[in-house]
Amino acid sequence: MSLLLLLVVLTFSKCKKGSDVANPESPLTTTGATLAAVNSPSGIQTLNVSKAASDGGFSYKVYDLPVTGDSGSEPSLSKMKVFENGKELGAAHSNHADIRTIGKGRFSHWLNALYLSASDNTDPRTNGRTYTYSIDGSTSSVAKPPVTNPITPPVTSPVGSDAIIGYASVDGKTTGGLGGPTVTVTSFAALKSAVSSNTAKIVMVSGRITGAGFVNVGSNTTILGVKGSSMEGVGLLMYGTSNVIIRNMTIKNVVTYSNIVIKEGAHHVWVDHCDLSSDRNHGWDYYDGLLDVGNRADYVTLSWNRLHDNHIPMLIGFGDQNTNDIGKLRVTVYKNYFYNVSERQPGTRFGYMHVFNNYLQNGSGYGVGATMGATVRTDNNYFENQQYPIYTEYNAKPGFISGASTNIYKNSGANKISTSASTWVPTYEYKSELIPAANVPAVVTAGAGATLSL
Repeated sequence: MSLLLLLVVLTFSKCKKGSDVANPESPLTTTGATLAAVNSPSGIQTLNVSKAASDGGFSYKVYDLPVTGDSGSEPSLSKMKVFENGKELGAAHSNHADIRTIGKGRFSHWLNALYLSASDNTDPRTNGRTYTYSIDGSTSSVAKPPVTNPITPPVTSPVGSDAIIGYASVDGKTTGGLGGPTVTVTSFAALKSAVSSNTAKIVMVSGRITGAGFVNVGSNTTILGVKGSSMEGVGLLMYGTSNVIIRNMTIKNVVTYSNIVIKEGAHHVWVDHCDLSSDRNHGWDYYDGLLDVGNRADYVTLSWNRLHDNHIPMLIGFGDQNTNDIGKLRVTVYKNYFYNVSERQPGTRFGYMHVFNNYLQNGSGYGVGATMGATVRTDNNYFENQQYPIYTEYNAKPGFISGASTNIYKNSGANKISTSASTWVPTYEYKSELIPAANVPAVVTAGAGATLSL
């Protein structure tokens, strides 16, 4: 009996792929992620990657391959080759942790499953490319595979003056305190009390509220600034909460903290028509940013805000070491007005960010930054007087940019993009909201900020 137990322990101790223990599921019995064409083990086959399952980070898993590949005892058995639009991907036999955190075409044929990353770390299920493979190592007939256009995304929400566009309406809805009672507050203490619970509520902020520190905002909350209201020295913090709407707020001069922070797994948050500022007279370390998203936050839309007089107004992804942000930080940034700032308009790490129709004026550093594998789609932005409009090289690793040619660059330096152009586009409808880049300055300066008559 002891000998049998020892054999079992030894067997499982070998079932590793680098630092990863093999998936204990039986890939032949897993449902919902099957291979499209597996009739023949020879020649070129097509992968139906639309039914792949996310394996975390940049890795996607396709089950039920017709031939068993690598294993703990034979880590280089597979002869599989994988092609993206006819171009061979690799390295094969990659460590699963590297596929998730580095990606860039790495793959592994492990047992009866394929662990795959796209060449530019986009989602292969939605990036519009054709993926083919050969079990026997064949390379013929792959030079000109059929290339499809990006998938037309479904409409996730209607577009209107009060509609939420972008990631705050993906994989769920952001309704805030809809259906809850409405209360008006005029003091720091009253605001903290009113927003603390997770029950549905609408909180109207009236007059001028001053203080120091931040207010923890509970889930299922809408905070609306009454016309002419303001907060000074007081920030709003979404710490692991969800379904929050913040609109028409004027917040300035928050010391130590950013004016609005969305973090620790907070999700489905919409920040709209706010005026956020500090000053650039106290040096870079006195004030933090203005509107920051990080630490596994997800499904966020930031729209029609004025962010000004600050060195580092918008950060998405707080540190190079925060690899647990991979697969998170899906953020839409549109029709915001950045001016009199230094950089971070926004600065990004790890996630998927859609940045469209923003007006970036008078930035002394970089405009949109993409690093640590972040994938940023830019559409019809207007860069004016920016030293580096788009920049990928300032952290430990670069990110990826798509749509750079759609923007206008006025009196600005050259982009510093060190990676191949991405083709990623977000999977929600936004074209009905998109305006020509030439119209952005007039439209955004007229409508951004706390301009709503509430």
